[in-house]
Formats: sequence, structure tokens, C-alpha cells
Amino acid sequence: MTFKTTLLAGLSALAFALPAVAEITIEDAYARASGPSAKAGAAFFVIKNSGDADDQLIDAASDIAKRVELHTHKDMGDGVMKMMHVPEGFTIPAGGSHALKRGGDHVMFMGLNRSMNDGDVISVTLTFEDAGDITVEIPVDLQRTEEMSMEMDHGDMDHDHDHGDMDHDHDHGDMDHDHDHDHSNMDH
Repeated sequence: MTFKTTLLAGLSALAFALPAVAEITIEDAYARASGPSAKAGAAFFVIKNSGDADDQLIDAASDIAKRVELHTHKDMGDGVMKMMHVPEGFTIPAGGSHALKRGGDHVMFMGLNRSMNDGDVISVTLTFEDAGDITVEIPVDLQRTEEMSMEMDHGDMDHDHDHGDMDHDHDHGDMDHDHDHDHSNMDH
């Protein structure tokens, strides 16, 4: 083998040996609680992965609440939506996105340490398997409605949306957690 052939073979091997990476960005973030005396709140946003490998959002942390978890709503089949912790987190596909939105996946703040007032900004650290920790400054927007969020989602995003009955009955009393939650004031 000539030096040139050996060099090209080595570079080719190196190109294939480079690990696939996720390139994560957070867009259209906002947080809300149902009012100043609420004991719980939530954050919503779109996670985009422009990399060539899937990544997994596995945790979230913030000083806004005593407990911060990744949650989703699940239809229990009887017309009742149940909110539940998702310990494995959410997959963000390579070249795709994952929306955390009201009535679906979201970051849940339980036992608020202070009120979430319209216009406030809260700091949330998102932990991804590959991308690591990403800290996001999220504005509190108590005026935003689900319809506004859905209109924004219809931009250049590639999502399927269920535009059926948005007014689900949320049963937050029987949660799969070993701690108390008061979601009675939450508007998801």
C-alpha cells in the first residue's frame, strides 16, 4: 500500500468511527400555573434534534419547586385522563422533534417554592442522555391558551395533532407517586 492509499483508508475508517451525536435545541418554551396561589405548575416547549442520533430527555430540575418531574397524560379508557410520571423520559428522534404541550408530555413542578406570575422567568435544567444538561430560561405566560400553542405548532413543524375535545377531565388524585400532589388548580 502506498502512503496515499494508507492515509485515505485511515481517514475513511475515522469517518465511520466518529460517534453519532444529538444536537438539541429548545424552542417556544413557556411555563404556567393556574394562579398565584397554585401549588403546582408546568413547562411546555418543543425539543428539536438536528443531530444524526436519537437522544432521550431523562430528567428536569428547577428551584421553582420542591419536586420536578417529566409527566404525561394517559387516557385510562373511561374518559378520564390520568397524569403520570415518566421515569424513562421522552425520546427525541434524530432529525426530528418532540413537543411537550398541555394535555400531553410536560415538565411538572410540584410544591412551588414561589408563585409563578405572568412575565416571570424560571430557570429549568433539562438532562439528556447524550447532550447532557441544557439550562433554559422559560417565561411564565398565564395568558397563553392551548389554541395559541397549536397555531404555533402548525408552522414548519411535522406533527400530528388531535384536535378533538380539548376539555378532558383530569384525575390528578390517584397519581403513581409516593408524594402528595395538589393539581386541583392546574390548567393543562
